[in-house]
Amino acid sequence: MSNWFHANHPHLYGGTLPESAAGFVDEVDPSEKTLLIVNRTGPVPLVSLLERAFENQSVSVDDRNVPGEVDDLVCLVDGETVVATTPMSELEESLLLVNADRSRTGTRQLRSGSFPVVLTGLDETEFTVRGFPESNKEKLLLILISRFIESMALDRDAGTLRGTFQRLSRLDDEYGTRTVYSLLADSRVETHVYGLPGDHDAVSSLDVIVHTGDHEEYRESWFVVFTPPEDDRDRDAEHAALVAVETGLNVWRGTWTYDAELVKRIDSYLVERF
Repeated sequence: MSNWFHANHPHLYGGTLPESAAGFVDEVDPSEKTLLIVNRTGPVPLVSLLERAFENQSVSVDDRNVPGEVDDLVCLVDGETVVATTPMSELEESLLLVNADRSRTGTRQLRSGSFPVVLTGLDETEFTVRGFPESNKEKLLLILISRFIESMALDRDAGTLRGTFQRLSRLDDEYGTRTVYSLLADSRVETHVYGLPGDHDAVSSLDVIVHTGDHEEYRESWFVVFTPPEDDRDRDAEHAALVAVETGLNVWRGTWTYDAELVKRIDSYLVERF
């Protein structure tokens, strides 16, 4: 369908749109989730790293020994239900022991196709994160989820991927980002990138659709949105969107979702407002 159709019929894509990108984050229902480290054998500083990564979030970290033969397992607990598990080693490789340089974040997971489900499973949770140098870890979570959504698009090799960058030059400056979007440009995914005017040279060699503008949301929003092909829209698991808004210098408030109707609304928002 054309962009005009999306923009002029938003009710077909999940209802009315919020006044700003922050409205999507406001829709998140607060819920307390726990990352439970079971039968840890590794050093205590790893627990401290995980605690700092989720400091001041609605995600708590617990370290507990329980009867059984499984060691060094991280469980995502929602209420009293374990909804996902990941070996502690995967969190070390993807988050805890990653250099704060965001340029390479998530590229190892992209190559392996393996992202820790206890992290990707924190959808529908509101986060406020700081970037380097204020925090070495907090913002890495949102970068990792961005890579996860991009990897979904690459795996599907179809559909539409939309990513906002504030400055399109980030596609040249950041190795990991350039790697991912070069792969997307060479795929069958219809890839849209959004940024402020004047940076076209950064994307001139990529087969992507470029959108530019200078209004506030181009400067302050962070979207990564994947929707599968129109004739495959019933595949709910393949919808994904991250939305974040910069609320201060390198401070971001955001969330992500796999809910198909909400993802379609976010996609419509980008089509209509950007």
